[in-house]
Amino acid sequence: MGADLFSLAGKVAVVTGANTGLGQAIAVALAQAGADVACVGRSAMDETEAAVTATGRRFLAISADLGSIEPVQRIVDETVAGLGSLDILVNNAGIIRRADALDFTEEDWDAVIDVNLKSAFFLSQAAAKVMVARGGGKIINIASMLSFQGGIRVASYTASKSGIAGLTKLMANEWAAKGINANAIAPRIFRHQQHRSAARRRGSQPGHPRPHPGRPVGPARGPGRGGGVPRLRRRRLHARRGDPRGRRLAGAVSDHPSPSGEGGRREAPPGGGVWAKRRSMRPNPTSPPWPP
Repeated sequence: MGADLFSLAGKVAVVTGANTGLGQAIAVALAQAGADVACVGRSAMDETEAAVTATGRRFLAISADLGSIEPVQRIVDETVAGLGSLDILVNNAGIIRRADALDFTEEDWDAVIDVNLKSAFFLSQAAAKVMVARGGGKIINIASMLSFQGGIRVASYTASKSGIAGLTKLMANEWAAKGINANAIAPRIFRHQQHRSAARRRGSQPGHPRPHPGRPVGPARGPGRGGGVPRLRRRRLHARRGDPRGRRLAGAVSDHPSPSGEGGRREAPPGGGVWAKRRSMRPNPTSPPWPP
C-alpha cells in the first residue's frame, strides 16, 4: 500500500544540482518512485544517469549554470520537449561562501544569492507556468537549518536559505488555488564527497589537524559498522512549530496526502509549507517537540 500511496508513475521531475550529493539522491529516489527525471548540473552526471536508468525510468541530462537566470527557460523547454511534461520541480542547486560577516565581500554575496535564491525563484516561476497550464504540480525547495539558526561565517548562504523558506510560503499561498503544492525541506548538515574533499584540504593547511591515519574522513563509524558506513543519529522531522513528525519527500510530491493518525502523520497545510529537520533539545524523549 505504501508504494502505491507515493507512486509517481507517469510523472516528470526536474532536479537541479543532481550530479552529486543530495540532488543525486533525490533524483534516484524520485525515479525509484516511478518518475522520469531531468537532471540539471554544471558537470557530468554519468553516475546519476546510471542509477536512474537502472530503475527503468527515463533520464535527461541538462547542462546549465544557475549562476544566472539565462538557462531557466531552456531547462523548462528541454524537459517538456524531451520527457513530455513537467510535474515536479526540486530546487536543490546551491553554493556556499565562508568569511566573517565583517569581511564578507559583495562578490561572495552576489554569487550565492544568484544561485541559491534568484535562480530558484525564476526557475519555479517558469515551471509553475507549465504546471498551471497542465492543472497543477509540485515544487520542493531545499532550505537549510540555517534558515532558522543563522549559523556563522556564511552570511549570504544564511540569507539565501532564509529567503527560500519565505518564498516557499509565498508560493504556497499564491499558487495553491492554481493546483501547485509548494514545500521546503530544511536538512541538517551531512557529509558527502565535497565535505570530505574540503576536510582533506583543511588537514593539509597549517593550523588544521590532519585526519587520523588509517581512519577515513567521512561519516562516523560505530561498533559493527564498516568503514565509511554512516552512523546516523535519530532526528525529528517537523513542519513549522508543533506539527507532527514523519513527513518525507514523497509526501511533498505525492498526490495522496498522508492520512491523519497513520504513523503519526497529518495532511500538509493547504498549498504546502516548510518542513524542517530538527533535533530535540529536551532530555526526555516523551516531551513535546522542540521548540516548545
